Amino acid sequence: MMFYAKYKKTNNICLAVSLRAREKKREKRAKRERERRERERRERERERERERERRRERERERGEREREKRERERERERERELWRDRASGV
Repeated sequence: MMFYAKYKKTNNICLAVSLRAREKKREKRAKRERERRERERRERERERERERERRRERERERGEREREKRERERERERERELWRDRASGV
């Protein structure tokens, strides 16, 4: 038995087997815990990336709205100038 060497201080093979089984369960639990933490970390990272993307989208839309607003304001100003010129010319 390979694992018996690790527990050779015990003269009882059954105890060695049960200690090894307990150790394997502990290792399995630790592995599951590591994987869970890693999954949660990846999920948080994805959520942060989605939030960054939403923020970029909102900024872009706000920039477009402001640009359209300035364009409309320029158009109105041109029309006012045109009406002023017509009024003063007549």
